[in-house]
Amino acid sequence: MSTANYVIGVDYGTDSVRSVLVDTANGKEISSSVFLYPRWQKGLYCKPSINQFRQHPLDYIEGLTHTIKDCLAKAGGSEIAYLVKGISVDTTGSSPVAVDATGTPLALTPGFEENPNAMFVLWKDHTAVKEAAEINEHATKFSLNYLKYVGGIYSSEWFWSKLLRILRVDSAVKNNAQSWVEHCDWIPFLLCGGTDVSTMKRSRCAAGHKALWAEEFNGLPPEDFFSSLDPLLAGSRDRLFVDTYTSDISAGTLSEEWAHQLGLTTDVVVGVGAFDAHMGAVGGQIEPYYLSKVMGTSTCDILVAPNQDLHGKLISGICGQVNGSVIPGMAGLEAGQSAFGDVYAWFKNLICWPLNHLLTESDLIDKETVIALKDELESKIIANLSTQAEALEDDDYAELAIDWLNGRRTPDANQELKGAITGLGLGTDAPRFFRALAAATCFGAKAIVDRFKEQGVPVKGIIGIGGVAKKSSYIMQMMADVLEMPIRIHRFEHTCALGAAMFAAVAAGIYPSIEAAMAAMGTGFEKEYKPNIKKQKMYRMHYQQYLGLGRYLEKYNKKDVKPYLS
Repeated sequence: MSTANYVIGVDYGTDSVRSVLVDTANGKEISSSVFLYPRWQKGLYCKPSINQFRQHPLDYIEGLTHTIKDCLAKAGGSEIAYLVKGISVDTTGSSPVAVDATGTPLALTPGFEENPNAMFVLWKDHTAVKEAAEINEHATKFSLNYLKYVGGIYSSEWFWSKLLRILRVDSAVKNNAQSWVEHCDWIPFLLCGGTDVSTMKRSRCAAGHKALWAEEFNGLPPEDFFSSLDPLLAGSRDRLFVDTYTSDISAGTLSEEWAHQLGLTTDVVVGVGAFDAHMGAVGGQIEPYYLSKVMGTSTCDILVAPNQDLHGKLISGICGQVNGSVIPGMAGLEAGQSAFGDVYAWFKNLICWPLNHLLTESDLIDKETVIALKDELESKIIANLSTQAEALEDDDYAELAIDWLNGRRTPDANQELKGAITGLGLGTDAPRFFRALAAATCFGAKAIVDRFKEQGVPVKGIIGIGGVAKKSSYIMQMMADVLEMPIRIHRFEHTCALGAAMFAAVAAGIYPSIEAAMAAMGTGFEKEYKPNIKKQKMYRMHYQQYLGLGRYLEKYNKKDVKPYLS
């Protein structure tokens, strides 16, 4: 009989969920599976024009079932099921949902099936900009700064902004919601067969970075903080949580129902969940003072440091510093960019407008050929733009862009800001436009690194993980040049899922600590980008121009100031 131990890491991204079956002895991927959310793919429940992005819990359930069963089938089916010892999950965040007393999202209850306000409010949903501004202003009225551990600025991407927004616009949801839970807390609860929301183990990661939980506050801020902000929040705090848990802790074991549905045993341990970037940093073998950049639709930047090094030190303008949010016993610091891969996807969609709207009307080619041609061209656009942009001369660099197409996450969150590009001329073509956008995302990354350094937190190097990091050598080399430091690219394809698998191994008792799991299951790095010293002067100059244009845009974004254009 085999003595191998396997674990499953489940990584919920913005567009899809991926599961990996991993050997705990060495971190080797046994099998993997990816599932695109069908409702999300159709654009259901979303209104991009008003920054509304919602996801139906059925997308999550269907994806969980499909990917885990697919992983097991690829690896040998029932023959290896008894070898699976643990499952852990990471998700996007903050992505909360209203639930009833049983912990069931309201969208899964009668009458709310098609109500976007009863669904998960995705991280990128910015409908709560007004509420975030109110929270920031309200916090100044208290002698204790309840925003001190989230960089001093609360964001519309986070838990309380979204909760308050839904309460204000949907009385039916307000009247039926017993509590609110993060996606990363709900999936483990679901797998364990939970039926009482008050028993749900809440993630230290999610609570500390997005919901204002802090050890200093003995939990969440006091009731008066919320009820005096808006009477609609009265009682919400008491229906949430006091305790939180790091992700090396077990949330329970698989329920009989889920064990049967997935083809596993009820002995499988389910770990406490966390956000994707935090588990991704672990999967990417993060080290103290190395910045782990999870580069996908957005970026989430994670740094860990010994708690004693940060004693009495608060970093302003980031997305929080929380004891144990990444590695138990160490401080986890989070930052990020609200749009990264989304910037390139936006540009691709922009220049593909003729393909999507005119090619289908052509009388010269049949429908099947149209679809095949569109797919072929779209798959090549970014790669070819990168090649053409890389070939441009460095002294021909008129265009300058700002990367705030989805607002600014860090430093100093402001989701009302917009992107921009200047220096356009008749010589501006698609590669030049793309180069400006790529440089903007790299300059946005540098602004984050500079904020850490300015406030006494050294950054020794960069660890790149995620789709952009692995697929775009052009952007990674530019980022190394802009940051003036090397970037190591992790070898594992699904690094966030690998991090979840490492936590599953610890929760299941296979390893005593996450550091031990990282040492045994880490798969190393496949490439390192080193900065080109010859481009240093050029990028330093363009970065200063980027900062200047950003200051101008931010100044005139204020509602009481209007630009004068002659």
